[in-house]
Amino acid sequence: MFENLIESKPVKQRSIGQAILSMVVHVGLVLIAIKATQGAAEAVQKLNERPIEFVVNTPPPPPPPPQELPPDAVVSANPPPQGFQTIMPPRDLPTEIPPVDLNQKFDARDFSGRGVAGGIATGIVGGTGPVITDAVVAGETYTSDEVDEQVQRIGGPDPRYPEVMRSSGVEGVVQLRFVVGTNGRAEANSIQVVSSTNKAFEQAAIDVIRQSRFSPAKMRGSPVRQLVQQTVRFSLAS
Repeated sequence: MFENLIESKPVKQRSIGQAILSMVVHVGLVLIAIKATQGAAEAVQKLNERPIEFVVNTPPPPPPPPQELPPDAVVSANPPPQGFQTIMPPRDLPTEIPPVDLNQKFDARDFSGRGVAGGIATGIVGGTGPVITDAVVAGETYTSDEVDEQVQRIGGPDPRYPEVMRSSGVEGVVQLRFVVGTNGRAEANSIQVVSSTNKAFEQAAIDVIRQSRFSPAKMRGSPVRQLVQQTVRFSLAS
């Protein structure tokens, strides 16, 4: 402990001028606060006095009525569904041989069990049109086992043997796939090379198919398009 106490510093008394200055500062702060509050209240009052605007969206105009087609307009028929048919056994056993209809053709693809029941293999996915199994569809491409009369080559030039391959003693085989139209000509954009022993023979094989004439395939007496697979041989002996 200290033997002697340290004398505290005496409190300094404020003068009259300092008291007046302090009072003026406090009064000024109070006035500023009142003024700021009054301005905020006026701003809020102005916002409340603004009229409220409502925006109403007008509904879109109704669609125009469908146009009536002229009587001579061509309307595409609804295609049949793609699917299969079910063979139903007869309820009564026949006692006589039923007549044979040569115009009807059995297509095993119609009974594959794939697709929509009641449709046909040549139908369209989502189609709901009538199913006609014995009709010839215009523009449809058939295979050799579907037609009644297959495509036959009836004329045209012989294949042009590439001179480079002939001089080299090289023989070749080219297998092509193409569609013969109802006019008896191979459709140029359908000719495809399936396989070949040498690419040098491919163009010559394509050229001879383009220049050949065919008898078109037929179904129930009507010419139809048929998918054909043809082999063109290049032999030095011939």
